[in-house]
Amino acid sequence: MEHLIHVLQTDRSDSEIIGYALDTLYNVISNDLEEEEQDDSEEENLPKQVDDLGSQFTEIFIKQQENVTLLLTLVEEFDFHVRWPGVKLLTSLLKQQGPQVQQIILVSPMGVSRLMDLLADSREVIRNDGVLLLQQLTKSNAAIQKIVAFENAFERLLDIITEEGNSDGGIVVEDCLLLLQNLLKNNNSNQNFFKEGSYIQRMKPWFEVGDDNCGWSAQKVTNLHLMLQLVRVLVSPTNPPGATSSCQKAMFHCGLLQQLCTILMGTGVPTINTVSEVIRGCQMNQDYFASVNAPSNPPRPAIVVLLMSMVNERQPFVLRCAVLYCFQCFLYKNQKGQGEIVSTLLPSTIDATGNSVSAGQLLCGGLFSTDSLSNWCAAVALAHALQENATLKEQLLRVQLATSIGNPPVSLLQQCTNILSQGDKIDRRGSKVQTRVGLLMLLCTWLSNCSIAVTHFLHNPANVPFLTGQIAENLGEEEQLVQGLCALLLGISIYYNDNSLENYRKEKLKQLIEKRIGRENFIEKLGFISKHELYSRAAQKPQPSFSSPDHMMFDHEFTKLVKELEGVISKAIYKSSEEDKKEEEVKKTLEQHDNIVTHYKKVIREQDQELEELKQRVNTLTSQNEQLQATVTQQVSQIQQHKDQYNLLKVQLGKDTQHHNSHSDTFQMNGIQTEEVSKLKEELEEWKNKHELLQGQLKEKDSVIEKLKSSQLEMGTTEQSSQTSKSGGLELNNELQKELEMLRSQIQLQSAEISKLQIENQKLQLMNTTADPVLADSCVAAVNNSELEGQLQQEIKELKNEVKALSEEKETLKQHLDSSSSTVAILQDEKSKLQQEVAESKKEQDDLLVLLADQDQKLSALKIKLKDLGVPVEDEDDIESGDQGDEDEDGDEEEQD
Repeated sequence: MEHLIHVLQTDRSDSEIIGYALDTLYNVISNDLEEEEQDDSEEENLPKQVDDLGSQFTEIFIKQQENVTLLLTLVEEFDFHVRWPGVKLLTSLLKQQGPQVQQIILVSPMGVSRLMDLLADSREVIRNDGVLLLQQLTKSNAAIQKIVAFENAFERLLDIITEEGNSDGGIVVEDCLLLLQNLLKNNNSNQNFFKEGSYIQRMKPWFEVGDDNCGWSAQKVTNLHLMLQLVRVLVSPTNPPGATSSCQKAMFHCGLLQQLCTILMGTGVPTINTVSEVIRGCQMNQDYFASVNAPSNPPRPAIVVLLMSMVNERQPFVLRCAVLYCFQCFLYKNQKGQGEIVSTLLPSTIDATGNSVSAGQLLCGGLFSTDSLSNWCAAVALAHALQENATLKEQLLRVQLATSIGNPPVSLLQQCTNILSQGDKIDRRGSKVQTRVGLLMLLCTWLSNCSIAVTHFLHNPANVPFLTGQIAENLGEEEQLVQGLCALLLGISIYYNDNSLENYRKEKLKQLIEKRIGRENFIEKLGFISKHELYSRAAQKPQPSFSSPDHMMFDHEFTKLVKELEGVISKAIYKSSEEDKKEEEVKKTLEQHDNIVTHYKKVIREQDQELEELKQRVNTLTSQNEQLQATVTQQVSQIQQHKDQYNLLKVQLGKDTQHHNSHSDTFQMNGIQTEEVSKLKEELEEWKNKHELLQGQLKEKDSVIEKLKSSQLEMGTTEQSSQTSKSGGLELNNELQKELEMLRSQIQLQSAEISKLQIENQKLQLMNTTADPVLADSCVAAVNNSELEGQLQQEIKELKNEVKALSEEKETLKQHLDSSSSTVAILQDEKSKLQQEVAESKKEQDDLLVLLADQDQKLSALKIKLKDLGVPVEDEDDIESGDQGDEDEDGDEEEQD
């Protein structure tokens, strides 16, 4: 082996010798001895020896990790003679020492990625062997499974399956499906990646095979079974609930569930098991399955057809187990489905005609048949219809059964206890214990957490003595299981007893157990259930998997109930009456508290619903408001557009009427000419009135200006600003007078032109009045009319131009008048200001003169008084000279200082 490895290391350029070395190593390590002929005696011993040799050689090879990395580099070679034997050798190493080789490949750089390239090889031999290599590589190694999945394995494998023809493909499809199972089974990360990558949708075409399985090859059947297993891997009950639920919903939305239901009846047990797990616990899928009809005549619900095969003893055992599992999955966490099944048993809903068979009737028929397996399956199915549903447990108490003609009907609960008490008296096919175990499981499920059902059960006086008698007897191993279940049923009757029956109160039942059975003996018999081997098998997984009908004893959901109640019942048996009372009080308070909580929850739920409704209403109203506002704005814009169009049409109609009138016949022309002349007359009258108004305004301005002139002449020569303003006002006045003279001359001209027009108008009126309505010579009249028309049009144009000129002159006159009025107003303001100032100055001067006169009088009076007193008084000139001398002396003193 060392020499062969040396060849691989040194002679890499020679592909032929490398190929031979790899083949030799493969033959040394592999255990493929199918071609060798062996004797019968040797076949028993040789495989073990060969296994040991192959694993020993593998250990020698992988002891040096460089050998595996060398092999990975050789697998990368494109040469067929190197790559193919390298793939086979690596596969053989993984078969012999899988975990060790996996670890070496995992730690080598890009080890897994190199092997993924094999799936893209165009040579089918290498690609197919690459699939086998990846199968061995991904076994029980989550890290490698994740790497392979993220290297786009799903896409490549699904492409290969499609290329090979889906289920019609050969063994390559089988290998690809096995590899997909390795990648997805118990690997939540890869399952989520598979779902998120929308690969579930690509599984639907696999099952488009029709429901007729005649003529299918063994390979096609194998492929279909593996495809169904792959679906079950994604929705397995052992997966996390969230992942399973999301895959179930994806299968419904892509139509995979619908496709599986179409082939449900034709493809048998694997499809039934697959559909079971696709609908398990998913309300949407369960509702769809309830609506599926089987391809029968007349069409019946698929559930009914499946239940027919379950209670039919001639059907295969495996099929009956599969149907039971399907029914259990349909009812799992499906209160709606449970209610539909139980409703078929209630008196009000039973079909009186008997034309159609319901699910409830089939279950009752199976429950009371002479086949023990049918009894067990029907009892377990009915127990699942009551699972965690107290209302249905109460409703099922109303079910009445007609046992025989002439006898009164018996309740379903009473009939179950009757069959249970009869025991081995009825001749049954199958296990003797199986029927009683099934009925006891049904009764335990029915009575648990339902005190009304317990009361009904205890109301029959034969039930408690039967149970105590069964528990107290010392029977064989087979009967021990029945004893344990009887102890459980009696314990449930104590634990969920509401003490409504005086003879069967909790305390009395406990005393009965202590007297007839003994507490320790009762607890020991109760423990027989959980210690049984078949109990531990059933507790492992939900699907019922039994090797034979005799082993069909326990249901998975019932094992959960036993775990829940076993400890509780053991405590309840040892409790005293005082403790029971306390417990009842606590229960009552808890129930009251729960009722209050449920009430408030209900109120909150209702308020939440109201809030949601109000929010929806607000949203709808806001959306409607927005829509209405949008429509209003649209309508406003449309109205505006219509208005604009209407105005345009109005203008166009006006133009059209004018044009039509101008090109009308001669008689109409004369009438229109008179209308135009009258219009012109009116316009001229208006202009005359306006001119008269202007003349009146000008006269008023002239009078104002004359007043200003007179006031300005009276002002003194010292007011220079007023003189300048006067001169400016005189200049403006002169200009205004000139403009007035111009306007007067223009008005005279206009009046002359108006007189001319009036004369011509009179002529036209005379012509119109003297003209004969029927002219002999139409040509002459047309010529005269055309000439008159031309003249009138010219005159009208001239008049219009003159009117325009007059209006312009009017505007200029208005402007001049406005400017002159503003200047006059300014001059008046200045004049008033100056007059005020002059008056104020005159007042001030008068006041000063009065004050001076008063002072002089006072001074003279004081001088006279001083002289009278003999004080020498100087004149004003002497006083002034004296003051000046004093000032000079003060100045000299300051200089000396």
